[in-house]
Amino acid sequence: MLTELHVKNLALIDEAEVSFGPGLNILTGETGAGKSILLDSVGLALGRKMVRGMVRDESKNALVELIFQVESRAVRDRLAEMDVETEDGQLIITRKISGGKSIFRMNGETCTAAHVREAAGLLLDIHGQHEHQKLLYPDYQLEILDSFGGAGIAALRDETEKNYRAWHDLQKELSGFAMDEAQRERELSFLEFGIKEIEDARILPGEDEALENAYRRMSNSQQIVAVLNKVHSLTDSENGAGAMTGEAVREMNRAAEYDESLAELAGSIGDIDNLLNDFDREISAYLEDFTFSEEEFYETGKRLDLLNDLKAKYGHTLEDVASYLEKQKKKRDDMLRFDERKAELEELLKKAEARLKKSSEALTAERRKAAEELTGQIRKSLLDLNFLAAEFEISFTDTGHYSAKGTDAVEFRISTNPGEPMQPLNRVVSGGELSRIMLAIKTILADRDETETLIFDEIDTGISGRTAQAVSEKMVKIAHTPLKGDGTEVVLNRQVICITHLAQIASMADHHFVIEKHVENGETVSEIHELDSGESVEELARILGGAEITPAVLENAAEMKRLADETKKKFLTNIKK
Repeated sequence: MLTELHVKNLALIDEAEVSFGPGLNILTGETGAGKSILLDSVGLALGRKMVRGMVRDESKNALVELIFQVESRAVRDRLAEMDVETEDGQLIITRKISGGKSIFRMNGETCTAAHVREAAGLLLDIHGQHEHQKLLYPDYQLEILDSFGGAGIAALRDETEKNYRAWHDLQKELSGFAMDEAQRERELSFLEFGIKEIEDARILPGEDEALENAYRRMSNSQQIVAVLNKVHSLTDSENGAGAMTGEAVREMNRAAEYDESLAELAGSIGDIDNLLNDFDREISAYLEDFTFSEEEFYETGKRLDLLNDLKAKYGHTLEDVASYLEKQKKKRDDMLRFDERKAELEELLKKAEARLKKSSEALTAERRKAAEELTGQIRKSLLDLNFLAAEFEISFTDTGHYSAKGTDAVEFRISTNPGEPMQPLNRVVSGGELSRIMLAIKTILADRDETETLIFDEIDTGISGRTAQAVSEKMVKIAHTPLKGDGTEVVLNRQVICITHLAQIASMADHHFVIEKHVENGETVSEIHELDSGESVEELARILGGAEITPAVLENAAEMKRLADETKKKFLTNIKK
């Protein structure tokens, strides 16, 4: 779960630190106080793009730091597979923004935004104000169904994807055999030309690098000889450094005869003299051997041009050229036995399609079973959320073609009033209704989801009264449903973080935070702090009563808080049973 959030220099927030706890964490505050900005900063830390102008003071660094305590062993193992190690279950993610550039770190190690986003998918799920719009898209609806189906559907999807790739590759290869006799002759002629050109070159591994070095040496021979002659004159034993070191050796040996402690120094200068003499001999030998003819220079350049031409045509390296040659030989062999190979591919394709058809049909059958169960649960959950006369179904359509996800297109359909026909969600529901449907689905998936932290921003848009109460009870259920990590362990620290403007939802808080803005040194600044039980009641009264908080409003808020505590107590008792 997310235990700490530290934000610095973003929008209205100069600097803020929040310590979240397990269960239901509620954030309230006046409109424009910065509630959404606080949660937007979580998205920023997890790799989302930053909106222009979000940094408060461009002359200073901005920072978002998140500290997670990962309870699920399964999630820790999956993070480890991504080379993200937790220390005693703790993972710290930071994003530092400076001069328009961002640096991401996980547990102090610099990483990419893509790596952070991948890890974030295991740690939390952010449901923003417009996130529920994804529910209108059939592809997302299929993902929900497959997620609900669990390991059974996941295994069949993996098998179907594998079969689809094999079938698709065979189709692609077979398409190359759709040619007449004249086309086949032209293709065979082209293959023979390329193969002959490469084989005639008789390429040796690493030959191009050796030739490049030799050609560079030959083309710069004058400069090399001039430099080596100069070095030789500086180091020789007649007039150069060799002569001086030789004299130094003789003098040191004389001194060592009088003082044995100088023997080591005398040995050192002797070693230098020997090294310098060896160096001088090697330069002389190099200069004696450094001869080549104009013909050798010409042939080296010609050979190098040939190899570079082959690399330009058939690959960036000689290894690529060799690989290309083997592929072309296989194509030529297949072309020489065109009819036989075509028949082989057709037979292989038939078998691959049979496997794909079988796994796709099994996937459809498993999805239909899951859809029946999911439909029943969504209907019940919608009733709990005050859709009193709603009907819901998941319709299936055969796409008529294979894909890595099978042959299914699904569509969530609903009727919100008696007598109305079932229609797709985008033709029926309002934004508030769609938000509640998404909440119903999140509640259902909570039992199957490994994500420890769920974040809801303005999930209560467009609702009030009894519906708001129903939503608040759903939030409690999600927040207190134990998380089954790998099917055996149970993680009790499930966590929900929610921004709300409704007292019914705020009253259910296990941890209640208020965000307030005020003017400081002529600038508007937002601050956040956690409320105790008495302060929480006062905040509920503010939400209920608006500008004037009367004793009656306070009493009403206290009663709402008491009833909320009773509701949570009953739910937790049932969980333990």
